[in-house]
Amino acid sequence: MPQVTPVTPAAAFTGDTAPGDDADHHSGHRERLRGRFLNRGADALEDYELLEMVLFTAIPRCDVKPLAKTLIQAFGDLWGVVNAPAERLRGFKVDRASMNSDVAVATVRIVGAAALRAMQQRVINRPVLASWQALLDYCAAAMAHEPTEQFRLLFLDRKNILIADEVQQRGTVDHTPVYPREVVKRGLELSASAVILVHNHPSGDPTPSRADIEMTKEIVRAAQAVGLAVHDHLIIGKGGKHTSFKAQRLL
Repeated sequence: MPQVTPVTPAAAFTGDTAPGDDADHHSGHRERLRGRFLNRGADALEDYELLEMVLFTAIPRCDVKPLAKTLIQAFGDLWGVVNAPAERLRGFKVDRASMNSDVAVATVRIVGAAALRAMQQRVINRPVLASWQALLDYCAAAMAHEPTEQFRLLFLDRKNILIADEVQQRGTVDHTPVYPREVVKRGLELSASAVILVHNHPSGDPTPSRADIEMTKEIVRAAQAVGLAVHDHLIIGKGGKHTSFKAQRLL
């Protein structure tokens, strides 16, 4: 009668494989990472190790460390990975670890979506001036890694509380069509008193173009006609870089 090796409860519940599979797993690599995270926090782990832990649940029976490292290298950093388009994530496979499943793609992207939602909740319905850095961090997280330009409107009430955060337009890698009339119309619908304009430069350089400056002037003129103040126009670059039209005295 052939000998059967029993599966321990730990192996059944941790997602690690039994002895004889990937050495990475049966040596307790996953359990060591979990233990380090629980005992010492996220600062004790490298970015690729945090991504490994995300991938554990989606890819339970093979070594995901090479895949995690490859993804971070491809998308620049951990934030770039968890916010990468689904179609781009699907193209990655290292050895037996593959992103070619809905479970793997959704597991990675839900991390980015949850983090971005949490950052938005730190600024929405709060005074903008009291949470300015949080607002900048949120805009950078939401837009810095976008492959094309997007134009975002942050509407404020008379107490400068952020009452709406909306993407008005999405464009190409270097242009977004913006319609001042639509900005003003939406401000009136929300009974807003002011607006902050935000758009990203996928190139990473937040320097305003001549078209950016002229477009801002047109929106300011249209907004002034109905009593809607334009507090600032922010251009989001990469690596934490941004330009404020107000700080640059372009408003």
